Amino acid sequence: MPTYEKELNCILFDQLTILDDLEEIAEKEKAEETLKAIAKKRKQIERKLYQKPPLTSE
Repeated sequence: MPTYEKELNCILFDQLTILDDLEEIAEKEKAEETLKAIAKKRKQIERKLYQKPPLTSE
């Protein structure tokens, strides 16, 4: 478990990068169901990443 919010944010940004890579492949293959799943996961990750107040307090 990440101990710092910055560390957690890095993990979430890494997950978004992975989704970007998968989305690129899914678009080439015209995989509509996969694109929908990627969009759903992106929304979930962004909700964690940009939540107010932050996950941890200083």
